Amino acid sequence: MDRNDSQLNEQDQSQAGTHGHTTEFFVDGEPQFTTEHTLTETQILNLVGLDPATHYLVELRGNHQIEHRNPNEEIHIHEKQKFITVFTGETPVS
Repeated sequence: MDRNDSQLNEQDQSQAGTHGHTTEFFVDGEPQFTTEHTLTETQILNLVGLDPATHYLVELRGNHQIEHRNPNEEIHIHEKQKFITVFTGETPVS
């Protein structure tokens, strides 16, 4: 790693909300990775290519399901955390 790469890495880690450690979490059973402490619902949905205007997240925590319907809600990300997405848009009728 050259000096510039090292400086960039230090800058990335010093930004608010980052901790330099990659956390794995799951959305609809697919692994996702972040170095952020928190992500908004919108950020998580965008990460998996879904539109926050037509989807929301449900966090699976044991036997509990916690709905996250506020697109600007900050969600603390934990290792192996699990979410599913729910489609709220109109379903086309054929």
